[in-house]
Order: sequence, then C-alpha cells, then structure tokens
Amino acid sequence: MNTEPMHQAIEGSLSGKLTFPQVVRILAAAGVESYSIDLIRGEDVFYMPDGTVHVEKMTPPATPIAENFSQPGLAAAIKAAQADTIRYPEFLTQAMAAGVAGYRTYITGKRVLYLGRKGDLHIEEFPRPKA
Repeated sequence: MNTEPMHQAIEGSLSGKLTFPQVVRILAAAGVESYSIDLIRGEDVFYMPDGTVHVEKMTPPATPIAENFSQPGLAAAIKAAQADTIRYPEFLTQAMAAGVAGYRTYITGKRVLYLGRKGDLHIEEFPRPKA
C-alpha cells in the first residue's frame, strides 16, 4: 500500500494548504474508502476496501475538547470550512471547542460522522459540486 497520499493529505490539511475537497480527491485517487480522526489519541486511520488499514499520528490543536457537544458551534465551523473562510487548523480548533472528539469521513458514502465525548452524533453530507 502506498501511504504517501495519506501522509500528504494529513500534512497538507494540518498546514492549511489543502481544502477538504482536495483531501478527498487525493485519498479517493489512492483508493481510500474512509478515514477516521481521533482527536483524543491524535491518530488518523485510513481504511481500504480490502480491509487493510494505515495509521498516522497527528498533532491536533491544543484546544481542549469541550465536555458538551454544541451542534450550532460545529455547524458554524463546517459552514466556514465549506466557504473556505477557515482552513483545517482553525476548523479543528472550532470543532473541538464545540465538543467534537473525533469524526469519520466516508469517501465512498459522501458523508462525515462527527462524534462528541458523550456519544453525540452529527451527520454531514458532502456538499454538492457547484455547477
């Protein structure tokens, strides 16, 4: 398995150079089916269709993960990221402040599941491409 695209996606995201659609394109081209971000452990896990996985360490922002999940706070962070007014480092800071402890992106399913510390869940469909 070529793990370079996975590393490239993480580094590009954490540096604020890549947008979410760019990350999805890179990972989809590499055959990644889904990936999971654990903000507590600081890990990205990439899942391939054949059942193989690749784990990469990441350094999330120093922002504490809020105890209570804030749907409006997460929605605002998602909206700002989709509008490209913030990039991934700021998105993570805002999401963690909104109580997001991790999330799983389903590239083939075109959705992201955000998880809170108490089992809170928010499902976000990928934005439709602009015509």
